[in-house]
Amino acid sequence: MSVKVKVAIIGCGGIANGKHLPALSKLDHVEIVAFCDIILEKAQQAAEKYGVAEAKVYESYQELLKDSSVDIIHVCTPNDSHAEISIAALEADKHVMCEKPMAKTAADARRMVEAAKRTGKKLTIGYNNRFRSDSQYLKKVCEEGDLGEIYFAKSHAIRRRAVPTWGVFLDEEKQGGGPLIDIGTHALDLTLWVMNNYEPKAVLGTTFHKLSQKENAANAWGSWDPKKFTVEDSAFGMITMKNGATIILESSWALNTLDVKEAKCTLSGTEGGADMEDGLRINGEKHSRLYKNQVQLDAKGVDFYDGKQENMQDTEIRLWIDAVLNDKQPIVTPEQACVVSEILEAIYESAKTGKAVYFD
Repeated sequence: MSVKVKVAIIGCGGIANGKHLPALSKLDHVEIVAFCDIILEKAQQAAEKYGVAEAKVYESYQELLKDSSVDIIHVCTPNDSHAEISIAALEADKHVMCEKPMAKTAADARRMVEAAKRTGKKLTIGYNNRFRSDSQYLKKVCEEGDLGEIYFAKSHAIRRRAVPTWGVFLDEEKQGGGPLIDIGTHALDLTLWVMNNYEPKAVLGTTFHKLSQKENAANAWGSWDPKKFTVEDSAFGMITMKNGATIILESSWALNTLDVKEAKCTLSGTEGGADMEDGLRINGEKHSRLYKNQVQLDAKGVDFYDGKQENMQDTEIRLWIDAVLNDKQPIVTPEQACVVSEILEAIYESAKTGKAVYFD
């Protein structure tokens, strides 16, 4: 691999321009050399802003993948094409970062895992919430056993009224679902990761299409067209793990609630608990008394420190590129992301059948 790693972007929409391209452009050892989008103008605009002088633009990702000089592909397309493009890129001898969720279906996610193993190329999924300072600290707390055995958890992905009305977010055929697969996936990934528990036993789930049918609804990004709202507006699941632990997953884009929290988790263990209600709080019992500690996660008030901190997206992309350059395992492994997809699909299946879904 060249000293300057060469990266190509497939899908030049919001997530590429809002996360991947700004983060990649900050890395001295990265060159963004190719851009692809089915709307060629989007690829051209991204190339002008973020590409090297000789950057190439494509309408066809198949044509892009023929370029042997490209080392890494970032897949930033709708969910239904994640697996197809990622597998093709892996087989074209490229390392791949694919945006979350891993795939529209669990079967496709498993195909992606198999392709990464078969080709020997690195594959990671864009679960950037692992890279927040509170998430990183909580992971260390769990690894060091401060909470003991974690046997109950909640995964929170609740918006009161924040339905994404642009692009294909409301299209079940393209996305595979609504808030559960869009933001619930972040909360579940975070919870499984800090618990280090990837062995589900059974899932029971429900989905709702209640507020999505309202006309002229209040919404952060403007009212939606109920006829085009083909995904759920909220979804909930109870997940039991093989070791007996239980996880409650809650997700919504539109829900009549004031208890709003997104990409957060609550943990309860035998030695202590933790939540992300107000920053990061650790609770437990010591010397026969209950305690609650607020964790300070920034460096405000420290002399000679200007308060600048790397955001989670920049950290995620920097560590991913480092994993490729130094042949290390990505922090988000395809095997972990695949379990997330399997659980999400089980919640959808349970909601449709009214029955629990059992693994193995």
